[in-house]
Amino acid sequence: MGKFTMKKTNTGWNFNLKAGNGEIIAVSEVYSSTAACRKGIASVMKNATAAGVEDQTEGASAKNPKFEIFVDRGGEFRFRLKARNGKIIAASEGYSSKSGCENGIASVRSNAPGAATVVE
Repeated sequence: MGKFTMKKTNTGWNFNLKAGNGEIIAVSEVYSSTAACRKGIASVMKNATAAGVEDQTEGASAKNPKFEIFVDRGGEFRFRLKARNGKIIAASEGYSSKSGCENGIASVRSNAPGAATVVE
């Protein structure tokens, strides 16, 4: 089972979602408080399983909540999870293949619901 790790930064708080093997599969923006960060975690937990997939590399579209698959400036595949209000609530690392990116989405879907939250 996965876990969310919250960490204080110089400008606020952020979280990482880690898979059962400890690999980081999604990261958050920086939040102004621990309460806001915990709300972000709750939003990922809620939206990860309900989210559709919008593959922007193929011109597909989906309604929020959704995972967006896209190619970054460096040519790597990435995803971002958007909440119902359209705000980005989690983002991925770069993947060399689309299938790796799709596996990352599957990992978020399986690890986020019910994941424990740990403050580091």
